[in-house]
Amino acid sequence: MTQTALPQVQPEAGHPRRWLILGVLVTSLLVILIDNTILNVGLRTIQHDLNATQSEMEWVLDSYILIFAGLMFTSGVLGDRFGRKLVLVLGLVVFGLTSVVAALVTEPLPLVLARAGMGLGAAMVQPQTLSIIQNVFPDEERGKAIAIWSSFSGIAIAIGPISGGLLLKWFWWGSLFMVNIPVIIIGVVAVLLVVPESRDPKPSRLDPLGVLLSTAGVVGVVYGIIKGGETNEWTSAAVLVPTLAGAAVLLLFVWLQKRSSSPALDLTLFRNREFSSGTLALSVTSFSLMGGLVYMAYYWQAARGYDALKAGLFALPVAIGMMIAAGLSAGLAEKYGYRGTVASGLALMGLSLVGWVIVEQDTSVWYLLVISLLFGAGMGNVFAPATALAMKAVPLAKSGAGSAVNNTVRQMAGALGIAALGSVLAAGYRGDMTDAVKGVFPEAARHNAAESIVGTGAEAEKLVAQVQSGSVPQSALANLHALFEKAQDAFISAMHITSIAAGGFALIGAAVVVLVMPKHSLDID
Repeated sequence: MTQTALPQVQPEAGHPRRWLILGVLVTSLLVILIDNTILNVGLRTIQHDLNATQSEMEWVLDSYILIFAGLMFTSGVLGDRFGRKLVLVLGLVVFGLTSVVAALVTEPLPLVLARAGMGLGAAMVQPQTLSIIQNVFPDEERGKAIAIWSSFSGIAIAIGPISGGLLLKWFWWGSLFMVNIPVIIIGVVAVLLVVPESRDPKPSRLDPLGVLLSTAGVVGVVYGIIKGGETNEWTSAAVLVPTLAGAAVLLLFVWLQKRSSSPALDLTLFRNREFSSGTLALSVTSFSLMGGLVYMAYYWQAARGYDALKAGLFALPVAIGMMIAAGLSAGLAEKYGYRGTVASGLALMGLSLVGWVIVEQDTSVWYLLVISLLFGAGMGNVFAPATALAMKAVPLAKSGAGSAVNNTVRQMAGALGIAALGSVLAAGYRGDMTDAVKGVFPEAARHNAAESIVGTGAEAEKLVAQVQSGSVPQSALANLHALFEKAQDAFISAMHITSIAAGGFALIGAAVVVLVMPKHSLDID
């Protein structure tokens, strides 16, 4: 039986229920976005309870993003071929089921695998939401719709950490994943009732080899970066082999895609200045954002000693800044052009990240609130106009694939941001702590103790428990207080280095945007 597709909803008039559809789509997207921000608040608790290393915790984040990025090509093409609504619903179901698994695990590796499953669900959801927006809104309203879609990233930044803090205050860390279930159920029902079906009338065939190569290449490169940060031996075979092999696979992927009649990645999109410059700006933002969130989360809890709820509240200025700026960004881009709006957003974001270089353990909260507000405002001035600009180059019939390409590159950049800046943070901390832990912990515990400030605290708790049980003499605790002070100083120093790297990358991105992004394109609305 042939299924009737929505006739690529007349872009001139738009769908009569388009604003209700947008509400359903952003609700579906919100659960995906919240999952990342809610998890940042729980990193310290999860690492402690599962006795996980810093590298394992990075993989809890990166496994999700790598699968998300690697399979988004396929998800976009599947949506264009079989129906965007269908793939959206299936993605929500997969995300919900794997959320339950993640909540019930007791070891780091199963959590990493469950997070990878959640990444698969997210990969099926996100490109469909933007693709459907492209198809149900007319040209003059599309910029505003994308701005609202983008602003929900800011809402997630606020809701995620605060709700995460509340959950951790009253429940176990698995509740961070179980909270997804009611939202998933509401989202599935709403999508089935409200969202129309649409698809590409002339879909291209799938490219399984391209999908495998792209995923393997990204995994290889990011694994090498994480391994380098973990060991601080960047020239070793354990680091160079996966990194270079991953890069070679990605080059092979690009070579094959150029010669494929049905490529997984439409490389011709990158010849378009609007698409390539918009995607570049989004990628730079994601790199600095995801990498910066790693040290921010640890700062509030490990350095300042705040509980998860209080730490989560400090995400509010970021969210407020982003929501306000995103709401204004379409008008700014129309008045001052894409180039000025996006470049100024990246510059503001970069300066606010560099502002962390003077942050100490007792820095005024007011200063931190201001730079957090500016950080959010910078992101808000990038996400909506850069997304709108990039999607202008994509035909409506191929909007699923186009959205997938845009989001894939952005998610790859986010994964690399976590890995690279997480490695910088870990390497800086380890450099100051390797010798310090030798006089306090037994040899078997020194590696984990020197790897992160959470690792230091976890090994200290074990040592105290051993003293209390009588298996270790009381004298073993003699240098523990001094070690804690050293750990605080080491983390702050490593955070300063990481903030310079994150902010510097955003500032370089702003300069590149000035050079390559067109000032004006088609009407933003």
